[in-house]
Amino acid sequence: MHSATIAHPGHTKPAGAEKFLVLPIVILILAQMGATGDNGALSLATSALTHELGATTSEIQLANMVYPLVGGAFMIAGGLAGTIIGWKKSFRIGTLLCAAGEVSLAFAPNMTMFIWVGRVLVGFGASFMIPSVLGLIPLLYRGRNRMVAFGCIGAASGLSAVLPLILGVVMETAGMRATFLTLGVYFVTVFVISLTLPDTHQVDEKLKFDGMGVALAASGLFMFLIGMSGISSWGLVTPLSGCPFTIFGISPALPLIACGLVVLALLVHVEGEVERKNGIALLPSAFLKTPQVLAGLVANALTFFFMGAQSILMAPYLQLVAGWSPIDVGTISIVTGVPTFALALGIPKLLPRANPRRVIQTGYVAMALALGIMALAVTIDGCSTLGVYLGAFMAGVGAGTVSSHASNIVALALPEREASQSGGIQTTMRNVGQAIGVALLGAILLFGITSSVRAKVDADPSVSSAVKRELAGMTIDLGSDAEFESQIKDIPMSPVERQALVKAQAQARFESTRIAYAVGAVIVLLGLATTPAIRTFGKQEG
Repeated sequence: MHSATIAHPGHTKPAGAEKFLVLPIVILILAQMGATGDNGALSLATSALTHELGATTSEIQLANMVYPLVGGAFMIAGGLAGTIIGWKKSFRIGTLLCAAGEVSLAFAPNMTMFIWVGRVLVGFGASFMIPSVLGLIPLLYRGRNRMVAFGCIGAASGLSAVLPLILGVVMETAGMRATFLTLGVYFVTVFVISLTLPDTHQVDEKLKFDGMGVALAASGLFMFLIGMSGISSWGLVTPLSGCPFTIFGISPALPLIACGLVVLALLVHVEGEVERKNGIALLPSAFLKTPQVLAGLVANALTFFFMGAQSILMAPYLQLVAGWSPIDVGTISIVTGVPTFALALGIPKLLPRANPRRVIQTGYVAMALALGIMALAVTIDGCSTLGVYLGAFMAGVGAGTVSSHASNIVALALPEREASQSGGIQTTMRNVGQAIGVALLGAILLFGITSSVRAKVDADPSVSSAVKRELAGMTIDLGSDAEFESQIKDIPMSPVERQALVKAQAQARFESTRIAYAVGAVIVLLGLATTPAIRTFGKQEG
């Protein structure tokens, strides 16, 4: 299929008079829930990965990164592919790839296979499936129905809260492998019921696949995100012990980030020429020149940046330091999910004339407040349970509020074909936002713990120079006191020195976690400056 539109039997009727199609939106919600549930399962598996596969915090960070890394690199291509081959076909390819990825995760013998086979397959599958979710909505729904449909997809993040709780029970009773196998069955089920999606009329356009754009986008995003994720384990400038190679004597993290940005800048130039020549491009100029589209893309990115912050800061701290079980962590997702669902669906349904700019800005403030509450909930040896739940609830308020309008304002500002193709760009921004959240805040966390422990120990006269030299070449993971003692067990030292090191590490993880939360809150608040006046539903049919 090339470009497509659904047959609206009453095409001449006003948009609001058309019947809302229930079954298609249920199928799309299930797909969105599955993608979110996969990330939730990984958060729940933190402790199991550490004990069963010997994962380090850096490897867990990389596992969190690879899904949005692969998705971010290929989501734009997935959006273009759906425009050319058809959104239903693209959707089904994605669900089967996700199912294959989950099965690979279930049977992975080590972290290498877990990350580079299972997580890559799931990310690649999502790059087909999720753009198709957003790509189908402008074709299946019009006018106010479209706004409600986008709200439903935003609400799917709230409904997804049920999955981590269920998966937490499966993980607690049957183990990590059964949990990922359950997700594999889930995606197969979504594939089967997707066979009931309604037919769409095909418009016969001669559309070419933008291979050059795909190569530039994938390589640019890949270098940028790999560089970001490598800061914590490779070092920012001075190479750490885990650095695989150096560039002119420095860590490759910053050079990779810089190269990625240069390639992405080249992509923007090349895509302008491709669009003039072929009439379609991987990155249409309307996406870059329309302030309302840019505001929606930033809103998508910041919402998932926020979710990435939670996945790398909250779940690992609760499991590895505070000792919470997967079921305990799963209950938090319910506290977040209920307001996410209620607001993402309720705002467009009950307040269709609400000013999108004010709605999104309110959501940003709520997300920043949530990160502040979570930071204050952290203690040296655990957390305040009340603070964690209050922060989780406020997180749902913020995410649901922004999600209620983030996708729809993009579609409102674009012609139909570009609105449908925007699914790939929107999901790329989501994955890039999530990847930056995991990479940047994970780097602040891990880099901060290591550097803070070294600084505290260097200033402690009770610790010998020999012990200080041993610590200088070590990257210190986030973990409990017992896990840190296990990490330093091979360093000869006195009980007094060991006690001093454990105390320094506990203080460092506490301070670094709070700093990472604070940085995340500041970045979310910067979104307030990116919301121009937005054209609302009543000014455009959709």
